[in-house]
Formats: sequence, structure tokens, C-alpha cells
Amino acid sequence: MSIDQFKANWMTEEHQMVHDSALKMFQSWNEHDERWREQGMIDRSAWNEAGEMGFLCASIPEEYGGGGGDFGHEAVILYAQTEAAQSGFGGMVHSGIVAPYILAYGTEAQKQKWLPKMATGEYVGAICMTEPTTGSDLQNIKTYAVKDGTDYIINGSKTFITNGQHGNLMIVACKTDREKGAQGVSLIVVETYGLEGFERGRNLDKIGMSSQDTSELFFSNMRVPQANLLGSAEGMGFFQMMQELPQERLIIALSGVGAMKLAIDLTLSYVKEREAFGRPVWKFQNTRFKLAECYSDYLAARTLCDAATEAMMEKKLTPAHASLIKAWVTQKQCDVIDECLQLFGGYGYMNEYPIARLYADARVQKIYGGTNEIMKEFASRFM
Repeated sequence: MSIDQFKANWMTEEHQMVHDSALKMFQSWNEHDERWREQGMIDRSAWNEAGEMGFLCASIPEEYGGGGGDFGHEAVILYAQTEAAQSGFGGMVHSGIVAPYILAYGTEAQKQKWLPKMATGEYVGAICMTEPTTGSDLQNIKTYAVKDGTDYIINGSKTFITNGQHGNLMIVACKTDREKGAQGVSLIVVETYGLEGFERGRNLDKIGMSSQDTSELFFSNMRVPQANLLGSAEGMGFFQMMQELPQERLIIALSGVGAMKLAIDLTLSYVKEREAFGRPVWKFQNTRFKLAECYSDYLAARTLCDAATEAMMEKKLTPAHASLIKAWVTQKQCDVIDECLQLFGGYGYMNEYPIARLYADARVQKIYGGTNEIMKEFASRFM
């Protein structure tokens, strides 16, 4: 049982084909789901499969090994992933965040070196911003880099890093001038293979997203070539992050929309089969009213995100608008899934039911990418 999947104005037949093909791949991964949740991460081979199928770096130009598509291709892949309940795959961090940073700010040599390997899955990307004492306040990060010959020596630590265990190409936000605030932040790309001074900490135990590796990272006199700096000069990192955060926040909202659709679909199927007092739960007016409300929230969120996707494809989505969209949609995601779980009764509280896992997975949506409180504070400055 499924609510209707309407086609947005920005979606072409090619976008739909990519969505349908990606959905089949992600659904095929469901047979591994329990094992992946137990081990705390998906198999490394899944990244290679996604690369072989063309679902990594779909919006990166073909000259750099990518799919040559647009942001809409990333959006439909993300919709497919969330509709298949594969929250453990960090592909949107890899393809929707890390790769665009390199494409936008990397030198030609950097793009030729890193992007093709990201497209195949040989490299798994991660972006390292958050620290144990610094979350949304990125200008106050403590990780620092100092020049030594032709290298940077980097010291510090990061936490809550998606793809932290599998990642081997990491963009690290650090201070290249500790006397300055935002103007002292730079982004440096780190290739981790055999890198001395680079250490992965524990794979963090989370409320939800059990199969997504989320890690601590430690840098102790880690030596990285100065040629790995992103941008033409030091101190551009904060500006670069502010420019790219709208896409990150829209990606979070899109995943919320996909999760809402899946939750409603699962709940519709359940209430039409489950009986109480001799009749299906669907026959109770309260059930129908609650699901109609959930469906209206989904429609509103989907329409809003479709408009934002169109704006993103035209390079017109503003940071303030992206922030508010992320905050509103993720709140609705949590509200809708909570209502859906309630209709499952006691079974909704059991982890063997997908609705319980969707409920747990949803909670972080209001936190990462900038907390919803920070989203509102930021947007209010433009009012």
C-alpha cells in the first residue's frame, strides 16, 4: 500500500529512471539490514556497488568521472534511499557534500585526482567539522594546522563524523590562523591511507541510524601536503562552508520527506490489516483523520522541497531559506512518524518493526547540519 508518488516539475524521465533503478538497489540491500545494524556500519563493498551502478557523484561532470547530472539526480537517489529505509548509507555526504566542495573549490589537479575515485567508490568521502566542544559554532573550532616545509602539520580531533570508519578522503575544517575567528578557518583534504598521525576512534553508539558509521577522529602531528588546501588561499574555509551549507540542509530535508512517505505507506498497510474490536483499525475515524493529517504534512513538505530543489538546480536557493526548510521539514518528519508509530500500538515500540527504526532515525534530523534552533536564529538575521 502506498500513497501516490507525484512527479515534480523538475523531474524528467531520466530522473525517474534513476530513482527507480536506485530504489531497486537499495531495496536489495535490505537482506543485509540486520547484520549491518549489528556491526554498526554497512559493508565496504556496498560503496563499490553504488559506484558501479552510477549512484555516486551523479551530479559531478563526466570529465571527472561523475554522472554528468544535476542536483535533481542526487535528490532522486536520496529519495530512493530513504524510501528503502537505508539510513546507514552515507552517500549524500559523499556525493552531495564532499564532492561538490572539491568541484567548487578544488584546483584542476585536485579534481582530476580525487573525484574519479569518489565516483567509483574507491574513495569514500567525509567532512570533518564538528568537534567535542564545538558544534554549530564553526568559527571556534580548535583543530589547527601549521606549515612545515611543503606540508601542514594538523593536530586536533573531530566527532560525530558520518562515514568516519569507511572514509578515506576527508575534508577537515581547521584553523590555519588561531588568532583569527572565522577568517582563520581553512579546509584541507586528507587522504587517510597509511597516514601517520591519523587515528579513527570508536564507532559511536547512537539512538538511531545504527548501520551508519559515525565516528571520532584524532589528528596527532598529522602531515598533509599544503597542495591539499581547498581554495586559492588560507582562511577561506568559513566562507566555503557557508556557501555549501544550503545544499547540505536541503539534503537533510529531502531525506525527511522520503522517510515521511515510507512511514505513511507502512502505517496504511498496517492499519488496513490489523483488527481491533472486530474490525480493521482503518475503519476508526480517528485513524483516518490522523493519517489524512500526516498525508497533508507530507504533501506540504514534498511541495516545499520540490520548489527548493528547483531553486537549487538554478543556483537560487538562499542560505536563510534552506535553513528554514531544513528546520520545518525535519520537525514535521518527527511529528508524522510519531503519529504513525502511535497507530502501530505496542508493536510500534518494537525494533523489529521498521516504524520503530524510522522513529529513532528521525531524531537526529533536527540536530545535525545545524540544530533547528540555530537554523531559526540564522534565518532571523535576514528578516
